[in-house]
Order: sequence, then C-alpha cells, then structure tokens
Amino acid sequence: MEKIRKHLVFSGYVQGVGFRYRALHSARRFGVTGWVRNLYDGSVEMEAEGYAEDIDAMLLALEQHIWGHIEEIRAKKIPLQNDRDFEIR
Repeated sequence: MEKIRKHLVFSGYVQGVGFRYRALHSARRFGVTGWVRNLYDGSVEMEAEGYAEDIDAMLLALEQHIWGHIEEIRAKKIPLQNDRDFEIR
C-alpha cells in the first residue's frame, strides 16, 4: 500500500468551533501528516498525507464530531510532500 496526499476544502460551519484543533488531534491519532488553515471565505483548507484508509478515518472523525457542521468537502489528489508532522497554519 502506498501513501497519498489530498488537498481538501471544508465548507459549512467550520470556523470558530475548534475544527483545526480537532483536525490536528485526529491527524496525529491516525498518523496523517500535512497542515490545516482557515480561509478568508469562512472555509477551512487542509492537505493530508498518509495511507488512504488513515485519511478516510481522520475525515470520518471530523464529520462525526458534534461541533460545527461540514456541508461540503472538496478533495483532489496532489503530489506527496513527505511532511513529518501535521500542523495548524
């Protein structure tokens, strides 16, 4: 199994509810690297790198949390960057 990297944009009620901190915790829990940051339009942008099932598990954990509300996730595969950790930008 090989690693992948995804660029994701989350829209909905995702700012001001601890989304980036939950993403950090979930990424580290599932061994996913990359970063997350707020965008000026109220959405949240993320790049996540790891095994597909680990990224999926991280996303499921984010969707199942009781805070906020994710209305849409736009995702596309991008080239690997071999990050060492997951960070909030």
